[in-house]
Amino acid sequence: MNPVLYGIPNCDTVKKARAWLDGRGIAYEFHDFKKQGVPAQRLDHWLSELGAAKLVNRKGTTWRRLDPAAQAAAETPAGARALMLAEPSVIKRPVVEWPAAATTVGFDDQAWDVLVRGL
Repeated sequence: MNPVLYGIPNCDTVKKARAWLDGRGIAYEFHDFKKQGVPAQRLDHWLSELGAAKLVNRKGTTWRRLDPAAQAAAETPAGARALMLAEPSVIKRPVVEWPAAATTVGFDDQAWDVLVRGL
């Protein structure tokens, strides 16, 4: 079973993460939010495992261009879920589902070194 990396291909952090995996010869599946959308069932799993605070990128350009009402709505679990489904670019990237391990958000090469030892 291979890790599944969720994100947007032109995101710099996703590019770094993919290059890191490729450079180590680690096979993975890439799920493109722009082309394939956000899988609602996976989003529900991430929300229960990680919480909306970890998933919603409040520092990115997508967040900053949202009107205050949309930002306020994202403070509730249902509002955050609706926002992430409607605006995939607001999700922190990459989200990676590791086989037999926890889901991670973002790229941390040291933490990933530990995770790939079990693959």
